[in-house]
Amino acid sequence: MLVLAVALVRQQRPSPVTAPVVAVTPSNQEAVAALGRLEPAGDVRLLAAPISGIGGSPRISELLVEEGDRVSSGQLLARFDTAPTLVAQQQLIEARLRNLDTRLAVQTRDVRRYRQLSRSGAIPSGELDNRETDLLKLQGDRNEAWAEREKLKAELLLTELRAPMAGTVLKLHARVGERPTETGVLELGASNRMQALVEVYESDIDRVRLGQSVSLISENGGYQGTLTGEVIRISPQVRQRSVLSTDPTGDADARVVEVRVALDPADSQRVRDLTGLKVIARLAAIRAPGQP
Repeated sequence: MLVLAVALVRQQRPSPVTAPVVAVTPSNQEAVAALGRLEPAGDVRLLAAPISGIGGSPRISELLVEEGDRVSSGQLLARFDTAPTLVAQQQLIEARLRNLDTRLAVQTRDVRRYRQLSRSGAIPSGELDNRETDLLKLQGDRNEAWAEREKLKAELLLTELRAPMAGTVLKLHARVGERPTETGVLELGASNRMQALVEVYESDIDRVRLGQSVSLISENGGYQGTLTGEVIRISPQVRQRSVLSTDPTGDADARVVEVRVALDPADSQRVRDLTGLKVIARLAAIRAPGQP
């Protein structure tokens, strides 16, 4: 009877229930917000003044552009005060060359005449040697004057600042009457196409991808509405941020990764004169695989 009772109890115990396995679909990650600034796409050149003979920079005597001006390659941007002295020196050299050319022409005719006289025995050979020596000296003087003129031409080129490429004048560092310092005369952007340089916190960079869509608004109302673009480059280096918020005390030492955003062509034209404008970027959320 005891064995039968145990068997009945075992039959009445409920069998363990296995919980069903539920597949968890990863949710979409949140969008990333970051501060940034507008910049021209392509090179930004810092154009410096030439170094004068005494080791310093000449003063600007004429400035022909303003910030925001668009310039073509080779266009004259500024002149320096070293030009008048060099022009005067060039005029003296030109006068000296003309004088030497005249003397050379006369001396060449004399040498030809003395050679004929020497061949006929009408004059001693020493007279011809003297004339030929004088001719060689004049030719040497002319060669030196010619070289000095070419040197002055090269120095005169440095009395003018010309655009090395087509672009936009982004910033003037010196004005008429000033001697440019190490910051140069001006900054020239190589392109009218604009980008945004966005600084993403290092803790958020894992949510940024190439091709990710980005919307940008002006922090201080520099333009109306929203700009759109996409991520074209993610820097491999983490650095301290340079674009500070309105209240920078809390994030001045934050570590960020620079992300470049190419603006849509139409939006790029809207802000082509707003280099350096601070923007707030919103990088769209990355959708999980299989999500619409």
